[in-house]
Amino acid sequence: MNIPAEFDEIRPYVEGEMKQAFEELINDRQFSLLLKGFVPWLPKSIRNGLLRLAFIGVKTPLDFQLRFMKPVVWYFVRKYTDGLTFDDNSLTSHHSPLTTQERYTFVSNHRDIVLDSAFLDVLLNKHGYPTTVEIGIGDNLLIYPWIKRLVRMNKAFTVRRGLTAHEMMRSSQLMSSYIHYAVTQKKENIWIAQREGRAKDSDDRTQESVLKMLAMGAEVDRLSPLTSHLTPLNIVPLTISYEYDPCDYLKAQEFQQKRDNPGFKKSKQDDLDNMKTGIFGYKGRVHYHCGTPINQWLDEVKDLPKNEFFKAVAERMDKEIHSHYRLYPCNYIALDELEGNKTYADQYADADVQRFNEYLAGQLAKINIPNKDEAFLRERLLTMYANPLRNYLAAHETTA
Repeated sequence: MNIPAEFDEIRPYVEGEMKQAFEELINDRQFSLLLKGFVPWLPKSIRNGLLRLAFIGVKTPLDFQLRFMKPVVWYFVRKYTDGLTFDDNSLTSHHSPLTTQERYTFVSNHRDIVLDSAFLDVLLNKHGYPTTVEIGIGDNLLIYPWIKRLVRMNKAFTVRRGLTAHEMMRSSQLMSSYIHYAVTQKKENIWIAQREGRAKDSDDRTQESVLKMLAMGAEVDRLSPLTSHLTPLNIVPLTISYEYDPCDYLKAQEFQQKRDNPGFKKSKQDDLDNMKTGIFGYKGRVHYHCGTPINQWLDEVKDLPKNEFFKAVAERMDKEIHSHYRLYPCNYIALDELEGNKTYADQYADADVQRFNEYLAGQLAKINIPNKDEAFLRERLLTMYANPLRNYLAAHETTA
């Protein structure tokens, strides 16, 4: 397929570019040092020789994912989680509103920079889906050439950050046009977070600006109904539930740093630390749930004015995401402690409380900043675990 040149600056690699990208990757000095850390006993020439041997037959980013990334991701699942599950009422069900013949844009809450989409990839593959997802990744994370090269081999397109208003408009238009092209022409799935960056307190809300960006690239008349700008994307709200967030202490730490210094900004090294902690940290149980595609109810809001339309779509998607959280004992314990009662004591045992308290103590011990405020940091951690339950309860109250 001849992809329009206008997308060259942001798109993933295509079939004819993979071999050169692979050679550049394994010859990159920083990437070579990273590999050496995994197998320090192997000389570089042997490492690269084995990689080249494994690369034989890899022609596309999907080939690369299945050959190299799939085994790595399942290794992370086995080593750093207590199980990864996909809801029986979503893609795995005969009654699912999703089919393997269609392509979708999965819009999800955001828990991990790298693994949110990687876990979705292996779940789609496990359940017989013919392709995985292309993902949007911020260029603020592509701080080394090898990272940019690797993610482009792994079906990622670039989301530009830190732009002026004019540049942002052009970038959003280009990205939206590419997403529409990927779904409708390339027949790829897309994964994108519901907001820019992760919700530090796990109060997951879909930004209307994300929906407006997605609508920009539709090849329809500007006077067409707003629904026609979104329907080609087959948007599916996706809920990601982590029992434990390995980056929770880093988020709590950032809350205090911003409290004590309103001008505080994370460094590139902070972003790298978050990526590494998210990948290699313990997550407990992890669960994914695909909600109802929004095309099934978009017509209900089609007559609203533009701003009210996007607000209504965002709120309906949030309700879908919130109502399908998989909740764990720690969520109930956190909310009870914050509210000073035992309302949900039937959802956990004394052993669960002990385990969660020991976990929190261990996470708090990892924080090393000036004027460390233990009470504030603990409250921030508890809030991260309580908010999914709060939102779940609110979503189900509105359906009752």
